[in-house]
Amino acid sequence: MPTSLPSPKIAPRQRFADAHPSDKGRRDWRERTGTYAIRGIIAVLSAGVFAGCQPTAAKPPVAKTVEVVVAKSEQREVTDYEDFTGTLEAFKKIEITSRVTGYLDKVNFKEGGLVSKGQVLFEIDPRPAKAELDKADAAVVQAEAKHHRLQGDYQRAQTLMASRARAISSEEFERIAGELAEAKAAVGVANASRKSAQLNFDYTKVLAPIDGRAGRTMLNEGNLIKADETVLTMVVTQDPIYAYFDVDERTLLKLRRLTNDGNLQKSNTGHVRVGLALADEEGFPHVGEIDFEDNYIDPATGTQRLRGVFDNKDGLFAHGMFVRIRFQVGQSHRAVVVPEEGVGTDQGQKFVYVVDAKDEIEYRKIKTGPLDKGWRVVDDGLAAGERIVVSGIQRVRPMMKVDPRDNKEPPAKKARETPVNLPKDAK
Repeated sequence: MPTSLPSPKIAPRQRFADAHPSDKGRRDWRERTGTYAIRGIIAVLSAGVFAGCQPTAAKPPVAKTVEVVVAKSEQREVTDYEDFTGTLEAFKKIEITSRVTGYLDKVNFKEGGLVSKGQVLFEIDPRPAKAELDKADAAVVQAEAKHHRLQGDYQRAQTLMASRARAISSEEFERIAGELAEAKAAVGVANASRKSAQLNFDYTKVLAPIDGRAGRTMLNEGNLIKADETVLTMVVTQDPIYAYFDVDERTLLKLRRLTNDGNLQKSNTGHVRVGLALADEEGFPHVGEIDFEDNYIDPATGTQRLRGVFDNKDGLFAHGMFVRIRFQVGQSHRAVVVPEEGVGTDQGQKFVYVVDAKDEIEYRKIKTGPLDKGWRVVDDGLAAGERIVVSGIQRVRPMMKVDPRDNKEPPAKKARETPVNLPKDAK
């Protein structure tokens, strides 16, 4: 049986190499065609993905007109003034102390009530003082008796000296005359001691030195009172009352020039008039006058202390109250005013937003003056009749187009009112 020979092993590359040339070309064409097809598919898919990720062109936003509330600046009659903070002090304020030492026996007034001059407020135990007074009375009687006896001796000595016999020596007569002089002086000493004892006895009753309102009692009955040391209470007058306040040097000079020129309102007594307001009051309804200014300017503060005096017949004011004082510092004049809520502050600079004829915002710097009934005086930078933004200031910017609406409410209803002039009939 014939033996079969094994066929030789041919590597794959060798088989392809040994193949027909035409077969190899067809395989290369198929490989290249497949590669190009795959690349084309990938390119198409990539183009679709990137095309999906490409953002679409957004439409430009439509600008929305901001609605604001505006008010027109006005021209009004105003008066310049300066405001200060002060404190009220009683016309008279007296600390009540005892002039004698002793134990407090009685308190005869109502704390915080009105007292009259001469009213007994406190009583100190009078028994020690009464004993001293009785002793002084006895000393007076004793001194007067001795004086009376020596006066009789002196008269007899004079008779004896005048007789021809001269029954008494000169030495004896001089002794009797000297003792009489001593007795007379002793009577004077005794009377003075009695007056002192009487005063101490009277001082056991502590009286009110003025009409006014008493404070609280510092000590109760039974406590030891030391003469001229222990404060028992305080009495202050009610009417009139003082208001002390400090004025800076710049304002002080302005006030003096206005006073010299006769441009300040004065009372019937010729003093400069001022207004006063309490913490819960609007405006300055109380009118008084300046009756004192200190004689120097404090170099530490650059201020001078002034005092106004005000009527307090109704007892509204009390010692120690904080008050506001208003000084007129010029004559009435016409000025441009705007609502206070329309004034803004930019790093210390006052400004307003003006709405022009095209309803566009204009940033305008202004120089402001005092506040008058909710309207701020504008000294420079604004004319009467211009529209300014009073509501919605935070939403506008310069050159912005706005939709202006007129202000229907009066400005600053709760603002403190300012009288243009103090009442002319105030005294």
